Amino acid sequence: QLEFITPFQLYFNPDLIFRKFQIWRLITNFLFFGPLGFSFFFNMIFLYRYCRMLEEGSFRGRTADFVFMFLFGGFLMTLFGLFASLFFLGQAFTIMLVYVWSRRNPYIRMNFFGLLNFQAPFLPWVLMGFSLLLGNSIIIDLLGIAVGHIYYFLEDVFPNQPGGKKLLLTPSFLKMVFDTPEEDPNYNPLPEDRPEHLPRDQDQHEQQHPQ
Repeated sequence: QLEFITPFQLYFNPDLIFRKFQIWRLITNFLFFGPLGFSFFFNMIFLYRYCRMLEEGSFRGRTADFVFMFLFGGFLMTLFGLFASLFFLGQAFTIMLVYVWSRRNPYIRMNFFGLLNFQAPFLPWVLMGFSLLLGNSIIIDLLGIAVGHIYYFLEDVFPNQPGGKKLLLTPSFLKMVFDTPEEDPNYNPLPEDRPEHLPRDQDQHEQQHPQ
């Protein structure tokens, strides 16, 4: 927005990525939402709102799984971008988050600008229709819905089917980086590591009768 860089340095271009080694385009194409305007703020609000609700809801305490969903969705969108003329995928990423949240909260009633009342699973389709009314292409919205559905099916539906199993396994290195280790319930701390407010007679008793 300050014109330090231009969108031409950010957009998704497979030729520049693989031949000119401009690897940053794999990430920056998700970060540009167009010039300041209604569409820009609309995407920012939805991205913040539904990313937060997912993180505080079904992904609470599962940061590594949350990050893995980002990587999985971004990977599928990038693959599709190789075969379609899509330059920026940020809006598709937002729709993916909205789709996953809406399918995991199917009974929540939604109100869209005071005009429509519907249940949460219809929200991605309402957003696509609104985008169509604004004159935008719905290909990017359909991509977000498709990737969101693939993730939701593999993560929430298929493992619960007869003969199904969990196919999306979060890599262990992501869990090492993002998830705090679980405390061992059998761990007996050293005396110097115990809280100072521990009664002296209880502390002496534990030293005389260690577990």
